[in-house]
Amino acid sequence: MWLCNSSIGRKVVMSVTGVALILFLTFHMAMNLVAIFSGEAYNMICEFLGANWYALVATVGLGALVVIHIVYAFWLTMQNRAARGTERYAVNEKPKNVEWASQNMLALGIVILLGLGLHLFNFWAKMQLPEVLHMLGINVDTTYVADGVYHIQNTFGCPVYSVLYIVWLAALWFHLTHGFWSALQTLGWNNKIWFERWKMIGNIYSTLVVLGFVAVVVYYALCGSYC
Repeated sequence: MWLCNSSIGRKVVMSVTGVALILFLTFHMAMNLVAIFSGEAYNMICEFLGANWYALVATVGLGALVVIHIVYAFWLTMQNRAARGTERYAVNEKPKNVEWASQNMLALGIVILLGLGLHLFNFWAKMQLPEVLHMLGINVDTTYVADGVYHIQNTFGCPVYSVLYIVWLAALWFHLTHGFWSALQTLGWNNKIWFERWKMIGNIYSTLVVLGFVAVVVYYALCGSYC
């Protein structure tokens, strides 16, 4: 199958899954911003997106997108390194017109992956997971599973977590600013007129998404410590 066997096919898979994940991040950011204006409204959203069947299906689908994106990222990276062979050791100068993020996408991806693990530990493992375990008949505490504000306060009220999240979001910004226009270029929107436009649009869009997440972290970090 060309999506697996060809370099172009693998890049298409990376691009499509990347765009899908950017759309999810946009939704997630918009949802999180609600917590700044109304804790009650945010908790209603959390309850709606709990262990209901549609939320579970979406979670499985999202997990599949993340896994596919990561696997193909490593696959393409190893392929590119193998193609360069020993020549990559002979390059001492930074190539011109090549962004820092482009050269460090793997490192940024690893930081993002570690941040994702931290995020799952602080939220998913304390919200949706207990609900699922309770549905399976396992005795777990479900007191705060739908209280998203409670978990946000406990997480971002801790300075260590707040700093780690901001570092994670900074890495995400670099990853998104490059990935956004790179994905569109792979999908064919790469003519001379639109290439620079998509780069600018991608930078602005990625900045707004990341700033939305940062706003929640900073807001609850300044509200008081719950550690």
